[in-house]
Amino acid sequence: MHSRRHFLLGFAAGAPALLAIRASAAEEPVKLTEDDPTAKALGYKEDTTKVDQTKYPMHKPEQRCDGCALYTGKAGEDSGPCGAVGNKIVTAGGWCMVFAPKPAAK
Repeated sequence: MHSRRHFLLGFAAGAPALLAIRASAAEEPVKLTEDDPTAKALGYKEDTTKVDQTKYPMHKPEQRCDGCALYTGKAGEDSGPCGAVGNKIVTAGGWCMVFAPKPAAK
């Protein structure tokens, strides 16, 4: 019983440090690359003008990540987070097949 108490006290003392490390790692944005398995599955391209129209006939040249409802980057920035890929960073001028236009402002 004595060793279990020491283990639990040691764990309790170290847990905040482990959580702090995990939280700081989670805060760092990760850039999505075209080689990422999720990007490949979604047909993601960092440049909408480079999308293969034969493979993705639903693509329209004016569709860009910064015009998608899933993109949460700030207007005018070169890149930002996207909800379709776990909030990884995508280029504003990119595209993927889950593009959904942002609702028109009222």
